[in-house]
Amino acid sequence: MRFGYTILYVRDVAASLAFYARAFGLERRLLHESGSYGELETGQTALAFASHELASANLPDAYKPPDRDGATAFEVCLVTDEVDGAFERALQAGATPVSHPHQKPWGQQVAYVRDPDGVLIELATPVAS
Repeated sequence: MRFGYTILYVRDVAASLAFYARAFGLERRLLHESGSYGELETGQTALAFASHELASANLPDAYKPPDRDGATAFEVCLVTDEVDGAFERALQAGATPVSHPHQKPWGQQVAYVRDPDGVLIELATPVAS
């Protein structure tokens, strides 16, 4: 078994794909002709997006859309050697700042932003092993 992808449920799949391309330089892998599902290239896995409507249709008894503020209870971490530059690029693309770049006690540099749907995104240098 291997980890395949993470799906973020969003208001507008095409807009989310475009935001992540602008903000983080990720390439679009696909956008379904329905516009309700899309994926970005992230290496061996994919970051995928599906509309709230698709989630409700697929999981009518299990899916619960986010609260009114749109904030989610998880985060996506994107690893980069240039956290400062990635943070500024994300802000220029429309991300909301949460925590400016700073050094953790174990040496890792991190910053946090939210995407237009409220998803928390950590920008971090690789963890030294």
